[in-house]
Amino acid sequence: MEILMLLAIICFTFIAVLRLDWALFIVLASLPAYLLRFNIGPIPATLLEMMVLIIFAVWFIEDKPWKRLGRSSWQGRRLKYPYHLEIVGILIAAWAGLAIAGFDNSALGIFKAYFLEPIMLYIVIINRGQGGIKKLIWPLALSAAVVSLYALFQQITGLYIFNDFWALLSQRRVTSFFPYPNAVGLFLAPIIFLLGGLFLSFPRRTTLLKAGQKIFLLLTIVSSLLAIYFAHSEGALVGIAGGAFIVALLAHKNTRKAAIAGAIFVVIVLSISGATWKYVENKATLMDLSGQIRRQQWKETFQMLEDGRLLSGAGLDQYQKAVTPFHQEGIFVKNDDPDWYRKVVWNDEYKKQVWQPVEIYKYPHNIFLNFWTEITLFGALLFTWLIGRFFYDSIRLLKSLEREKRMLVLGLIGAMSALVIHGLVDVPYFKNDLAIIFWLIVAMAGIMKIKNTKSI
Repeated sequence: MEILMLLAIICFTFIAVLRLDWALFIVLASLPAYLLRFNIGPIPATLLEMMVLIIFAVWFIEDKPWKRLGRSSWQGRRLKYPYHLEIVGILIAAWAGLAIAGFDNSALGIFKAYFLEPIMLYIVIINRGQGGIKKLIWPLALSAAVVSLYALFQQITGLYIFNDFWALLSQRRVTSFFPYPNAVGLFLAPIIFLLGGLFLSFPRRTTLLKAGQKIFLLLTIVSSLLAIYFAHSEGALVGIAGGAFIVALLAHKNTRKAAIAGAIFVVIVLSISGATWKYVENKATLMDLSGQIRRQQWKETFQMLEDGRLLSGAGLDQYQKAVTPFHQEGIFVKNDDPDWYRKVVWNDEYKKQVWQPVEIYKYPHNIFLNFWTEITLFGALLFTWLIGRFFYDSIRLLKSLEREKRMLVLGLIGAMSALVIHGLVDVPYFKNDLAIIFWLIVAMAGIMKIKNTKSI
């Protein structure tokens, strides 16, 4: 394996030296390559991070950015990087999380893979973005097509799902190339909106080639939605629905009216069916099984933070260790039984029926708490500010853009909305591919802002 990885890295280096834009395309098309792990001597590495480091090194040597600090590569005058203060602050917060963790090896790995390397790629993308953001979306389309088609193959055949329980037809959950089903939704949900924005940016009358491209995008969107559905990633589906609603509100006055009318209609239909309404209510109030587990996680997380860690958090990759003293081995799952409490207190047999063991997860499964526990309260607030600025800048851009670019910006807004909504109950950032997708979305918004406002 190490020999094959070495050959792949050598070939990629030649490509990066000859055509850096091709190398960037390859990286964005192969984000799941972080799953290919190997060692360089005693140092663990992944194929994805090696490609990112090579791209940054080649760009740094070619462009000599130290000669024109603060200037983008395609602007003749001095410009600051988009969101430069937030980025500096986030790196400082991540370094603080690393220091709190005692600079151990696992924390160093998290720091470089989830913060340093994605931001290095962000810098390259900002400097190589003169061709527009469409060239950055196409490789994601290719990646989404491969990931979703493999997931559909798993659904049809039941093959290569490593967990025997998920492989059973009666409760099948596809995983594609990833180790767990929710990773499918976390990866594909934001990409679906980017592809949707690209699809809608095409002119109504197109050439045969562009028509073929539109068909490819549409089929990839459909296959991605099916893959998420077969992964049973409910958080991703809710994120997509929420993102679509937000995009509809912002797109046009007609879509705004349609979105509001559609939401009212859905509420009315759901309220008619008592069982369906109860199901939705349990999901929305986190009273179903997974919701109650999340609430227990958050309770334990706050107990941990209140125990002298309100500002510092736990440190990078230290959450499981820090929350262990406050962890309950399980919970009694509440249900609609009006006599539930008395039975739990007095009926030992009933206790066994409603008892649910709860593991200690790697993260709290909430986007704000994830950052808070890993990179301090300051880091969590900075990420919140950055996301808020992203939405503010993107919405402002919508007012001054022609249709093509407007659709692309709406795609960015939808992608970030889906990411944040899903992140209310999951971990949409702390994974190699997801961290890059986050910073790619921010970079594309920055490119649009530079190209359309000429100032940051």
